[in-house]
Amino acid sequence: MAPTIMMRPTKKDWQRQSQSESEDDDMVGKKDLMPLVMSQVGQHFVPLVITMVGLPARGKTILAYKIQQYLNWTNHKAKVFSVSSYRRKHIELYSSHDLFRKENSEAAEIRQLSAQEAQDDATKWLQDGGDVAILDGTHITQARRQIVYDHFAKVMGYKVLFIECVCDDEMLIELNVKEVMQFSKDYRNMSSEKALDDFHHKIEHYMEQHEPMKPKSEGYSYIKYLNAGESLTVCRLNSPMQSEVLAFVSNFKPLAKTFYFSRHGESENNVLGRIGGDAELSVRGRTYAAALARYFNNENRLEGLRVWTSELKRTHQTAQGIKAPIEPVPFLNELYAGVCEGLSYEEMQCKFPQEFAWRDQDKLQYRYPWGESYIDIMTRLKPVLLELEGDMDNLLIISHQAVLRCLLGYFLNKKHEELPYINVPLHTIIKLTLSGYKCKMEVIKLNIECVDTYRMQPKNCSVNRSTDDALLTVPAHFENLSLWNHAPIVQL
Repeated sequence: MAPTIMMRPTKKDWQRQSQSESEDDDMVGKKDLMPLVMSQVGQHFVPLVITMVGLPARGKTILAYKIQQYLNWTNHKAKVFSVSSYRRKHIELYSSHDLFRKENSEAAEIRQLSAQEAQDDATKWLQDGGDVAILDGTHITQARRQIVYDHFAKVMGYKVLFIECVCDDEMLIELNVKEVMQFSKDYRNMSSEKALDDFHHKIEHYMEQHEPMKPKSEGYSYIKYLNAGESLTVCRLNSPMQSEVLAFVSNFKPLAKTFYFSRHGESENNVLGRIGGDAELSVRGRTYAAALARYFNNENRLEGLRVWTSELKRTHQTAQGIKAPIEPVPFLNELYAGVCEGLSYEEMQCKFPQEFAWRDQDKLQYRYPWGESYIDIMTRLKPVLLELEGDMDNLLIISHQAVLRCLLGYFLNKKHEELPYINVPLHTIIKLTLSGYKCKMEVIKLNIECVDTYRMQPKNCSVNRSTDDALLTVPAHFENLSLWNHAPIVQL
């Protein structure tokens, strides 16, 4: 099924166009200009500094790292600079909350030095080509915030956005405290009872010095994030990047949640080694669908389970036996292969050998003629990710190899170039458990035989390579659907 979204041309699209049109004056130089055009995608004119503000255990660090994760996914260079990490370089072994007493002048100097070092490194990183620096610290006094603003806005000419995390819900605070106890390096060598007492004293020391922000009088660009996203207050946002940050922050809920991902059952096109299409499930694929339904329909089934599928038949057939609300989501459709839909890799090499080589050279950015690329998939998945970062829980997504590679790559913090080669096998459930900005993955293999559709990148990606080299890593598949009457074809 062809998507209806508008897509920006890639470098390969320009190359195809230059080969098919005469090189008149209008076309001269377009191919040469493409790298410049590509380098500007996702960029903005002025770097942004996000400054986290708030007392300890208000969710600043979780929000900072999730903003980093989302912005990096959306093709911006974002990085968190944690003030506490710099402090630990000066004081390796944390002893007690006395470090944070207002009257402890020696410790205060170390904390000020740590904040300055984080600021200096953020400045250098932005000067070296970064887009968004995120200062993760308390910044609880107006004087400290003014230092940050004066340096980045007035001296460097950057945009500055303050995000103040406020929490007056005692239950939320206690949950945040438990996460600090679990993950903070300061308390690794303390008993849980001593660590909890120490941390509560630390909060008291910060409360003595705390000066809440007054955005109307201070004149800053500002987001107030109250009670883990229960409500937001926004003042003076003045750039597209700040608006993009707001879009994420307004959706994000720092809740523990569990997601399940599965490809559709083995399809007839999988059996035949064909790309895309809207094929039915094979016999073994239908067996997997039944096994998947049994897995989620048992007596211990998840409360409030929801199922999302793509619009394609094979995902609907895979989900049909599950006793839960099922919703087709167009964004979850498989990568559309354009003129190559329904072809096998062997047929693609025969008909379009240059396209096949280009795809192997850069599988992330390669776009099929009249089709999509992995970058296009990432773009159309943004609304899905914002939904998942909200209060969604106990969700099963039944989709396709390329789409699930992108979704899993986001939560597992994979580099973009790794996405096209994440192995997402058929007849397998992948369970992700999210807690804060941590993610745990569990692989549950259901014992239903199927073909292996994983294809490694070949060593020879030249457009002049031989057919044997091009097909070297093509996975085995069958000649027809009579599975038990014909041996699989194995590419040599």
